[in-house]
Amino acid sequence: MPRREEMAERIADAVVKRLQVKKYVEVKDDAKLRAAVRKVLLENLETEEQLDAEARRLLLDHAREIKDTASDYGRLFTLVKEKLARERGFIL
Repeated sequence: MPRREEMAERIADAVVKRLQVKKYVEVKDDAKLRAAVRKVLLENLETEEQLDAEARRLLLDHAREIKDTASDYGRLFTLVKEKLARERGFIL
């Protein structure tokens, strides 16, 4: 199981457990709820990975310009990723 799926599985288990312990939900089928939460988490993680890839592509397209300035690549990456997320209505 890839790391992303393992992470989604652990988070889904924790979310479902907390919701039940705090009595926010009453569930007849834990497995279905875990699967639904896991699916949403995986979709979110995949979307964020796509944003990362697109931000890297954009920065590579402008690598020469970035190199000529004293810009910090990490900071630029974060700014580009945040802008892309905002444009798509995705919350990081």
